[in-house]
Amino acid sequence: MTDFIFSKAEESSGFLLWQVTNLWQREIKKALEKYGLTHSQFVLLASIHWLTLNDENVTQILLSNHTKIDPMTTSTVLRTLQSKGLINRQEHQTDTRAKTVQLTESGLLIIKEAVRTVELFDIQFFSTLKDHTTDIRRILLALLENNNNPMNG
Repeated sequence: MTDFIFSKAEESSGFLLWQVTNLWQREIKKALEKYGLTHSQFVLLASIHWLTLNDENVTQILLSNHTKIDPMTTSTVLRTLQSKGLINRQEHQTDTRAKTVQLTESGLLIIKEAVRTVELFDIQFFSTLKDHTTDIRRILLALLENNNNPMNG
């Protein structure tokens, strides 16, 4: 009799995902150290840049939805980025409850370099999957789309 469904730990998809995620995040953390950015800071800066390039009026709630980082954490990380001089935040022109977010000149310079570093790392990290990278992206998207709020489902 066992307390587990699986006879081997590697049969658990969740445990495997946790292990791979920890490995990937540990290496991303190392790659971002030279920029003085945490992973959350990088994700928010990169998302501000991405959304701006795609002509989006970037608000904190848009960033939260785009990154899947909860609104309170998004706000806290953005305050830190503002104190580092990497972003500006100001009241939205039409919605006084919302704040718009823009990269500063130094924020843009840092994120352009950091994105190159992270993208090159991702290419290397996922290269072991060879022809299956499209499959894994499709699978990850399906997990995101079908488990958006698993605790309430």
